Amino acid sequence: MSIDLSQFFEVFFEESFEGLDVMETELLNLVPGEEDLETINTIFRAAHSIKGGSATFGFNSIANFTHVLETLLDQIREGQRNISSEHINLLLKSVDCLRALLHSLKVQEEPDLSQADSLREQFERLLGMPESEAVVAEASVEQVIINTYQIDFKPHFHLFKTGNEPLFMISELAELGELEVQAFTDVIPDIKDLTTDECFLYWRFFLNTDRDDQAIREIFEWVEDDADIKIELCGGLFNDGKAAEAEAAVVNEPVIETPKTVVEPKTNKPKAPTSAKAAPESTSIRVGIDKVDSLINMVGELVITQAMLNQLSEQEMTPTTVTSLQEGLAQLAHNTRDLQENVMRIRMLPINFVFSRFPRLVRDIAQKLNKEVELKLIGEQTELDKTVMEKISDPMVHLVRNSLDHGIETVEKRIAAGKDPVGKVTLNAFHQGGNIVIEIMDDGQGLNTQKIKEKAITNEVIAADSELTDDEINELIFMPGFSTADEVSDLSGRGVGMDVVKRNIQSLNGSVEVTSAAGIGSTFTIRLPLTLAILDGQLVKVAKHTYIIPLISIVESLQIDIAKVSRVGKDLDVLRLRDEYIPILRLYDIFNHQNAIESLDKTLLVVVENDNQKVGLLVDDLLSQQQVVIKSLEANYHKVDGVSGATILGDGRVSLILDISGLIKLSGLKKPGSQALSIEPSTILEDSCSLNQ
Repeated sequence: MSIDLSQFFEVFFEESFEGLDVMETELLNLVPGEEDLETINTIFRAAHSIKGGSATFGFNSIANFTHVLETLLDQIREGQRNISSEHINLLLKSVDCLRALLHSLKVQEEPDLSQADSLREQFERLLGMPESEAVVAEASVEQVIINTYQIDFKPHFHLFKTGNEPLFMISELAELGELEVQAFTDVIPDIKDLTTDECFLYWRFFLNTDRDDQAIREIFEWVEDDADIKIELCGGLFNDGKAAEAEAAVVNEPVIETPKTVVEPKTNKPKAPTSAKAAPESTSIRVGIDKVDSLINMVGELVITQAMLNQLSEQEMTPTTVTSLQEGLAQLAHNTRDLQENVMRIRMLPINFVFSRFPRLVRDIAQKLNKEVELKLIGEQTELDKTVMEKISDPMVHLVRNSLDHGIETVEKRIAAGKDPVGKVTLNAFHQGGNIVIEIMDDGQGLNTQKIKEKAITNEVIAADSELTDDEINELIFMPGFSTADEVSDLSGRGVGMDVVKRNIQSLNGSVEVTSAAGIGSTFTIRLPLTLAILDGQLVKVAKHTYIIPLISIVESLQIDIAKVSRVGKDLDVLRLRDEYIPILRLYDIFNHQNAIESLDKTLLVVVENDNQKVGLLVDDLLSQQQVVIKSLEANYHKVDGVSGATILGDGRVSLILDISGLIKLSGLKKPGSQALSIEPSTILEDSCSLNQ
């Protein structure tokens, strides 16, 4: 049997990335002259673990680079060198470099070593290491060849009678390298048949060693005739190209460049090349044992309830039996809800996984802008669905960069304004109802409301005589292409970004808003659902079909007052509702349904809002409100405009979940709710029709 070490790659990468996070966090906590030994040791241990794991799996680019980094850390922790800002900056750059190298290896791409080579030269100059010494040091890492052998040792029963002792052989094996021992006891007889002069145990060993198989055979040469012995190379961990070529020649296989490290001499099957551009990406979540225990308890409750229902199904149906059956079904529903909630908890992770990237970001940007900034994190343990967390990270990065670039003033300006020279950026997360709220706050100069209004008038976003509140004016920064920056920088001010932030957040069924006060600061507030797997929805009827409208999009539902309906052009009706003109979208027309109610006075209007645009969806009737499990339509069918997903109702039917933004686009509406409202010929959703037929 051979060991495919690639099965452990995912764990290695996960632990290495975690180690880099630890290194980065501790490096950011270091203050030259005030560092403590434990912090330095923590950084060293993380680097040492990454180096050791890389060498074990044959990832030479990681092991070689980390070796020089580790040398500097070792000198610092031994007191041979005082840490400086230069050291911290260089080590932080090394963390970024290692992340890039690990990512390349994880997706089986050839790593770009140019940055690693450049940083290694800087380390060598810093260490005062002569070039020849550096070459020798590097060679000492590369020339180590570690092989993994599987040794099956099954002594014959009479082994003890020959004067041989297996424990002595095991001790000698351990001296050759790292030894793992498995003992097998399945042939030990009953105690009445047990004899002390016969050997009933046998073993399997896994040995990591730089010695060849001959050294192993020498240990067992005295018992070759008294045992079944099998020695097999099951993993070759080669750290230089020549060794790999030599081994490949022996096994008649092509040379494989890193990261593939498994050598199987028993087969001539060609290995898959590691230069593939894409590889299946597996993700994992670390789950607390309390959550696993809770799931096990829930499953136990389900099994008990199922057994009870099965027993009732075998009994004669009497009023008592029916009552018991109803109680059992109610218990089943309760257990199912509990199980659903517990399963959802597994995907919930503390938002600290997102927050942890910002100390480094704030430090680097503040240095670049020559500003003094303190970052404060609140609510780091607030839990959020892993999928939502992954998608909110980039919008948050943009908002924080915006606060640092536009919000926080320079030290000179803050002192002149009578403020603390150190600016403050605060990230706060907390639960509110069924949502999570994330606040990005700064104590900077705030938004220039007057400048925003002037720019909006110039760009014809609003009319010159528009009467808007300060908050409404500030919301204009989320308009596409809107920017008040006088100069373009690589951080912000290119006229793009804030609209993308808002669009990305809305794609998560969330919202973002801003409040600001001149000279005091700004707060961006993001509201998101806790999970994307479940949606609170309003079921509506259109002809014979049932659709689901996300509750978060609904403003109100009402019966239409015909007297307040006007016709715009020849195809669009609008409803005047409290000084607003709401375009009416006929869902039966958009989705090409027959036999729907067309008279406005006999239907209902669901007013929905998206991106500050309100429209009314004409439906035959309102049904119930309920939580629905979202199924991806794109993954199971293909993308359909105006539809964000699907779900399965209690009666087994498939119901489509409406995408409000897509419906507005599909209907041909331009600038709904404004004086420039117009409509283009609407597009019929043939795909949706086929789904509902």
